Amino acid sequence: MIKEKRIKEIHDYVIKQKSASLDELVSVFAVSKNTIRRDVQTLVERGDLKKVYGGVSVIHKKLESYQDRKARNKKQKASIVEKAASYVDDGDVIFLDSGTTTIEMIEYIKGKSLTIFTNSIELIIRALPFSNLTVIFIGGLLDRRTDSFVNPLNMDLLSNYNIKKAFMASTGISLSNGVTNASPLESELKKAIVKRSSEVYLLVDHDKFNKYGVMTYCNLDEIDYLVTDKTPNTSYREYAKKNSIRLVISK
Repeated sequence: MIKEKRIKEIHDYVIKQKSASLDELVSVFAVSKNTIRRDVQTLVERGDLKKVYGGVSVIHKKLESYQDRKARNKKQKASIVEKAASYVDDGDVIFLDSGTTTIEMIEYIKGKSLTIFTNSIELIIRALPFSNLTVIFIGGLLDRRTDSFVNPLNMDLLSNYNIKKAFMASTGISLSNGVTNASPLESELKKAIVKRSSEVYLLVDHDKFNKYGVMTYCNLDEIDYLVTDKTPNTSYREYAKKNSIRLVISK
């Protein structure tokens, strides 16, 4: 327990400082260099930090272009999307995030009568032919990297509606940093959606585990369903069980 507490404190210290040398950590935490090396190695293996010359630093997953992200892991994304779409019922009020995985859900739910909140430009265009889909667009500032609108001018719009199911995307997730996003502009909207939704579904492929972006928009324990393509490691399974998160494996 003492070791885990120290490792968490080391993690939090490095996150705050952005980087730290081993000698600095020895001085701050008043333990031997061998102990610091072991603790740092634990954090590196978890994917929370990365080694640099003489010390350790934070990992930032940069936001790639929308088209580059869309082209990656198509097969895995398709299986995740199909599984997530099976949880959408006729008459639901849902939110579809602007991620390249979540917007593909439109292909599996377009035949149902739904009310869809979204900030995704592409999703709106793809929903246009289907009169059974009532689309409520969350406007704001255009972010060309995500083909979406962020920083809504009227956040009160969300407070007037009860969203039953939110299908969220993420740059990366980790036990220490929760559910993260590489676009700071989107984070306030994502936070609001999570709070306003009865059920939160997080759609991430296996490559997103133990990685994180610059902003955390919710803790992992705020997620109700974690939909992914491979069974995660023991630490995630135990965390999910402890926090009543339903793991849904698409394969």
